[in-house]
Amino acid sequence: MKHRFTYAVIGSGMQGTAEAYDLARFGDASRIYMADINKNLAENSAQRVNKLVKRDVAKGVCLDAKNRSDVLKLLNQCDTCCAAAHYTLNFQLTELAIESGTHFCDLGGNTGVVLRQHELSGKAVDRDVSVVPDCGLAPGLGNVLAARAISEFRCDSVQIRCGGLPQDPKPPLGYKIVFSPAGLTNEYTGICTEIRDGDIVEVPAFTELESISFPEPVGNCEAFLTSGGTSTGPWSFLGKTQNYGYKTVRYPGHYSLVKAMIDLGLLDTEPLDVKGLSIVPRDLFHELISSKLQFQDDKDLVVLRVTANGKNDNGLSVRLIQEMIDFQDNDTGFSAMERTTAYPAAIVAIMMTNREIPSGVHALENVVDGRVMIKELAKRGIDISVNIQTG
Repeated sequence: MKHRFTYAVIGSGMQGTAEAYDLARFGDASRIYMADINKNLAENSAQRVNKLVKRDVAKGVCLDAKNRSDVLKLLNQCDTCCAAAHYTLNFQLTELAIESGTHFCDLGGNTGVVLRQHELSGKAVDRDVSVVPDCGLAPGLGNVLAARAISEFRCDSVQIRCGGLPQDPKPPLGYKIVFSPAGLTNEYTGICTEIRDGDIVEVPAFTELESISFPEPVGNCEAFLTSGGTSTGPWSFLGKTQNYGYKTVRYPGHYSLVKAMIDLGLLDTEPLDVKGLSIVPRDLFHELISSKLQFQDDKDLVVLRVTANGKNDNGLSVRLIQEMIDFQDNDTGFSAMERTTAYPAAIVAIMMTNREIPSGVHALENVVDGRVMIKELAKRGIDISVNIQTG
């Protein structure tokens, strides 16, 4: 079988490798360039993908994503670029993708960066390029499912609850690192943007603790506000629902422990002088949790629940609950977080490559149908239940 498309995946870590694997399976890929500043990581990632799909499709390349000319040289060979690197790189990568005429998506995570990317929409249209930021799990899949609910009935409230959890929680936090520590602390700090009572509002992250329960084996959990999870949703859904928000899910007790660390200043970004050394508390925190919370042999799971309440055309109350519990895949070795973050992004990349998304920079929830996403994820062994209650 002759394959047609060439992809670049910038960032050869956990999510990038899983994304390349999905592109190799479903993206009609003739070549996937696994690009990373760490050459060994890129080559090992490519070898893993090739072994899993049993063909020589992925190639590891050494790339400094901050080097504009080198990035352009790579993108000029590609139909579509998927960024799985730190969110601070996404704006420049978007500029370069548009310049090279390459479709572009990323895993996002920082709404300020995403809004800057949207300012490039006119240039993307001129170059006939599709750009979709924030295509992972949350932000990403959660937004798509929220849009699906809003499209089906008159919603008063849409709430997203999502979390990556260890299957066997251990001290000290009942948590294991399932993505970048910097991404985690970015979510735990800053400002959350939501719709409340019909208006867009900003509220501080790591507040508004609530209890929540999921089917076994997950059980009782807690949820709290974190930044970035709503992404562009508040602007996309304004006027379509009175309330829209997002909270992160953890096992009970996690919140109080981390809140104490935040209150002590361990997530601060201002340097401190410690015995003549300039130390940024958050950098130290990243180093500590990277080593203490790895639990590499422990398997993970991901929970996602999108609950929408409103009325149908007959005036009856409606509640739509879309729920996913996904587990680490023993066959591929990909974690639940890798699967549920990378596969949705790969699905979007494939849609762009097949010209199913128009040119310009788009909010994910405005260009991907939730029903289509659910169907595509089912092909990948990720099932989302849909429960509609009327009365």
